[in-house]
Amino acid sequence: MASLNVGNLGEYLREQRRNAQLSLRQLADAAGVSNPYLSQIERGLRKPSAEVLQQVAKALRISAETLYVRAGILDAERDRGDVETRAVILADPSLNERQKQVLLQVYESFRKENGFGTDADADADADVKADADAGPGAGVDADAAVDGAETVKNPHS
Repeated sequence: MASLNVGNLGEYLREQRRNAQLSLRQLADAAGVSNPYLSQIERGLRKPSAEVLQQVAKALRISAETLYVRAGILDAERDRGDVETRAVILADPSLNERQKQVLLQVYESFRKENGFGTDADADADADVKADADAGPGAGVDADAAVDGAETVKNPHS
């Protein structure tokens, strides 16, 4: 396990919070943590637990794995590409929440098909499913989305 790098984590959290256009207080309320505690995390003065990081990630609608890597809880080399891919998908402002969830489900189904499914992937799938069930587009089937995408005809062919 890597050592904690809370300064880098705090800067990243601040950047993500600002990108989400949330005040410190709004994020603290959404994550269920105190405003002063979140401020200390952002300033690199506190080392949050994995549970707190998960709550903050959910409130920011970003991957908890990304925060775990930033905090040194997960080995950055383990699945950096996977973590970065998820983060990019979740941060894309041109996609709505339903589209992000479907894209993540398709991505995960391809990873599993190619033998890259892990316990962390299973946890992420549970998070994605929980988010999808809670929001618009609940119950979207990744296989159906892929099937639907395959039936789209190219108008230029």
